Order: sequence, then structure tokens, then C-alpha cells
Amino acid sequence: MDFKQIAKDVLLIEANELIQSASNISDEMEKAVKLIASSKGKLIITGVGKSGLVGGKMAATFASTGTSSFFLHPTEAMHGDLGMIGKDDIVLGISYSGESEELIQLLPHLKRFDIPLIAMAKNKESTLASYSDVFIDVNITKEACPLDTAPTSSTTLTMALGDALAVCLMRYKDFQKEDFASFHPGGSLGKKLFIKVDDLLQKENLPIVSCGTSLKEAVVIMSEGRLGNAIVVDDNNKVVGLLSDGDLRRYMMKENFSLDTKVEEIATKNPKHIKDKNILASNALEIIEDNKIQLLLILDEENKLYGVLHIHKLIEAGIK
Repeated sequence: MDFKQIAKDVLLIEANELIQSASNISDEMEKAVKLIASSKGKLIITGVGKSGLVGGKMAATFASTGTSSFFLHPTEAMHGDLGMIGKDDIVLGISYSGESEELIQLLPHLKRFDIPLIAMAKNKESTLASYSDVFIDVNITKEACPLDTAPTSSTTLTMALGDALAVCLMRYKDFQKEDFASFHPGGSLGKKLFIKVDDLLQKENLPIVSCGTSLKEAVVIMSEGRLGNAIVVDDNNKVVGLLSDGDLRRYMMKENFSLDTKVEEIATKNPKHIKDKNILASNALEIIEDNKIQLLLILDEENKLYGVLHIHKLIEAGIK
């Protein structure tokens, strides 16, 4: 068997279903977005079997992108957990057939409490759809399964439409990277989106030299500072230059090289810097990489040194 071709066919079948669905997005998507966005409660997602697994993932996506959400199994809801659904909540029910028995049993109770229902199913005439206030079509023409039975294309499409709904809500609420960071304080993602420049700055024992410092003295201070650079300031303590290892090596190659040379003569003028210590560390890393530097200076409004951020500090903190 050509498993490489089989795998390729599966991806193409599922991709085709996504493309087909994209061309058939209806106004119901906008209705769902506005219904959820206007709610004072939570978005509760329910479903059984594979639909339930997809629903669990969708709930996690909504919750991490600013829409309070959790997954509730319909059977658990019918055996005591129905009280988890509040009067201001909205339910998103998932069933490809629209006839999942456990889910259908729950629907009259939702209507009894006037809970708005968003349905995701293949048939607008299904029982689930008939109870719904908003219907999102997840119908497909072919499962990727060779028997055309196992949920493959249908679950992929359902999950993708859940992602589409979550992204629409993010755009509607103007959900920003900083907002996302507050929901992900731990792990590598949290480090990238939560840690700010000020959290990683070195503010003490900095290798600072005056404009008139000799190269000989500057090299000693550079070595003691262990940052590979010396920061050059004027008489008012304003930063005017940065002496790097590269500057030093290039000058050493010249015939007129002298350790008595004033540091201001060979230092890089107007070195790369920022004045916002509260930007994300990940954004600072982009600045460092784009400018091919190792040390980023953070200055105050008077161009006086507030602190420095070395690329090694970012790496140690897990910012990538």
C-alpha cells in the first residue's frame, strides 16, 4: 500500500470540505458572534462522542481567548449538573446528525429556562436545529474514512468552524496580545506573552564610561561588565554611544590603533534603544534579532540609561 498517498488523500479530502464550507458561510455566523458577545454569562458547549471531544477543545479555545466557556456533557447535565447553566448563559450544542439522544433529552430543559441555543449539525431540519436560535451548518460531502463512516472530515470541519467563531469574537472584542497573555501566565507561551522587558532588565553594575574615557580604560570596564559592551554617556549622563566587541575588533585592525584613543571616537553613535520598558520581552527579542545586536538599551525620556537587556537574558528566561 502507498501510505504516503493515502495520507495525502485524507488531507486533500478534509481540506476540500473546509474550502467548500468557507464558500458557504451564512449570516448565522454573525448572529452567533453577536449573541455570544452580548451575553452576560458563559458559553457552555455540549455534545457526545466525537462531537463532545471537539466541544471540549472548542471550550478551551474560547476560554483562552476571552470568552468565558466550559464543556458540559449532556448526560451529566441531566443528572444534576444542569444547575451549572445560568439564566444569562448560552449553550452551543454539537451533533453532526442533530439527533444524538443524550443531547436531545437536554433541549426541552434549556427551552424551559429560555437559554439561547446555537446548534452545529448537518441538517437544518434535525431536532437539534429545530430547538436552536442560531444554526451553523457543518454538513460535508465525504468523510476521509475509506468507509465514509468514521467522523473525520466532519469533526475537522466542526472544529475549524469553532475556531472561526472564536476568532470572530476576538476581533469583535478587539482582543489583543496583552489580553491573551493574561490567560496564559505559565509555560513557554506564557513567557512569550506575559513577561515584559522591565522584568528582565539589568539596572545595576552596568559598564558605563564617559566620552573622554580612553580605550584602555573602557576595555577593562567592558570586561568587568560582562556584557560585551560599554555604554558611553556625556557629561549629563545621556547615552551617546555604545562600544561593542565588534567596534573594538574593527578598530584594532587599523594601522593607527592606539589604546589611548578616546572611546567616543570609535563607539557606535545613537545605538539601538527603546523608551518603553513595559513592552513584551518577545517584542524586544524581535528588535534585537532584526537589528542583529546583542544588547538593547532602555532609556528614559531624557535619554538617560534606565537599564539594559541582553539577548542571553531573554534566552535564559525562555523567550523565543
